Amino acid sequence: MHFSIPETESRSGDSGGSAYVLRKEYGANVLPAFPPKKLFSLTPAEVEQRREQLEKYMQAVRQDPLLGSSETFNSFLRRAQQETQQVPTEEVSLEVLLSNGQKVLVNVLTSDQTEDVLEAVAAKLDLPDDLIGYFSLFLVREKEDGAFSFVRKLQEFELPYVSVASLRSQEYKIMLRKSYWDSAYDDDVMENRVGLNLLYAQTVSDIERGWILVTKEQHRQLKSLQEKVSKKEFLRLAQTLRHYGYLRFDACVADFPEKDCPVVVSAGNSELSLQLRLPGQQLREGSFRVTRMRCWRVTSSVPLPSGGTSSPGRGRGEVRLELAFEYLMSKDRLQWVTITSPQAIMMSICLQSMVDELMVKKSGGSIRKMLRRRVGGTLRRSDSQQAVKSPPLLESPDTSRESMVKLSSKLSAVSLRGIGTPSTDASASDVHGNFAFEGIGDEDL
Repeated sequence: MHFSIPETESRSGDSGGSAYVLRKEYGANVLPAFPPKKLFSLTPAEVEQRREQLEKYMQAVRQDPLLGSSETFNSFLRRAQQETQQVPTEEVSLEVLLSNGQKVLVNVLTSDQTEDVLEAVAAKLDLPDDLIGYFSLFLVREKEDGAFSFVRKLQEFELPYVSVASLRSQEYKIMLRKSYWDSAYDDDVMENRVGLNLLYAQTVSDIERGWILVTKEQHRQLKSLQEKVSKKEFLRLAQTLRHYGYLRFDACVADFPEKDCPVVVSAGNSELSLQLRLPGQQLREGSFRVTRMRCWRVTSSVPLPSGGTSSPGRGRGEVRLELAFEYLMSKDRLQWVTITSPQAIMMSICLQSMVDELMVKKSGGSIRKMLRRRVGGTLRRSDSQQAVKSPPLLESPDTSRESMVKLSSKLSAVSLRGIGTPSTDASASDVHGNFAFEGIGDEDL
């Protein structure tokens, strides 16, 4: 999230007050240190530094499962968004995109949080209440070529209208996309006509983007089913394809299988997939199973000025985000893998949601979510329901896309850089322990 603060810091006192309440409620040892407040007016540079400190504090608290679910913290964030952006509570029209580019216009309040807006979109599309939990809203950025980069999943405490308005750029938009990873849940969604259309439109879009990997023969079969308007059969075939239902991130850098290796990361099917090209070799892919990640963390750092060790092309003082996870490479051998990407927090959220889904399934639970009853009002459904339009037929596959081979021996042969925290220190405040971690033997790798 992006927060702004006034030079006099008249509102930063609210931040400190909420931090005090959280410390009183959960204990000082649980919370990260709150950024100190200065008594005098700040320079523009100090205001920006203070804003970054507050944002980092909020992200640190939000990533903690206990603190992040605190109504004290979430209500403060909702107030802070409106106050810092000086947005009054009023009814507005908000545009939400579907995966196929179709626009859904909903009437919401500027003070409506993510769940409220999601319910309004579901009502406009006539998506049943018990399928709302299968979908989420994402903040995306439209690139020059028309493709979309996923910035983050909108969190419960966010006010979507304010989040988009605060960015002051037409390239940022809100998109509806399925929020689960296990394709077995597709059966629930496909039982409903609207759910089927949403899933179908997303899958066609992912194939067109090149997110789902298809051969020429598979593409021919998919196009034939599309021409017959056999949506369920189309999705059944798509489910068998590599990277079906995955979320792809922008190109970034990792220290696997060697330092400063350019990679493309995708998340899905309880794993992180890294596509890379080693010098003189064809495109390769390495997969890291979530169940073999003992823990992970997101860290931020500011690269040194020119003449130091900062990466070329980065602006001076630009914050660099890293996602690092400790992976079970082989029996009794854990190593850290680090991915440097502006989308590191989004990757971390994807990992956590995959772990949550695994734990729910393990306990025999369901991700079905009944409509939350609002206080002081009921959900209004639109009189004119908006159907999901069918996407155009698939274009011919991009012949420039290369096939990939699996990285196997390199997983256990490569020596990776550590990130400073001992591998036994999984209880550190910035490390997320993985409850879905499973000990395995060499024969399982």
